[in-house]
Amino acid sequence: MEEKNFFDKVYEVAKEIPYGRVTSYGAIAKYLGAARSARMVGWAMNNSLAKDVPAHRVVNRVGVLTGKHHFDGSNIMQQLLENEGIPVKENQIVDFQKYFWDPAQEL
Repeated sequence: MEEKNFFDKVYEVAKEIPYGRVTSYGAIAKYLGAARSARMVGWAMNNSLAKDVPAHRVVNRVGVLTGKHHFDGSNIMQQLLENEGIPVKENQIVDFQKYFWDPAQEL
């Protein structure tokens, strides 16, 4: 059986994030046993657009839309989140903990 690479494991976790919820790069890294690899999770998200991964649901540890410049159009990430009922103000999720989904607890 072929071993999955880190990016594929990240995509598997990201695909589990429920509609209307968000998680952080660090939470995914920690869940995968690579707690210091949040930046690698970010790189995986940057490369995920063709893989049907809801990358817009992955933000930094305080809810800032740090990956928004990787989406076509300046406000696409915010619009996708708001379409799911997640309020965003000044590139940050309002009441972040309310919408936070922790893969370590949920999977």
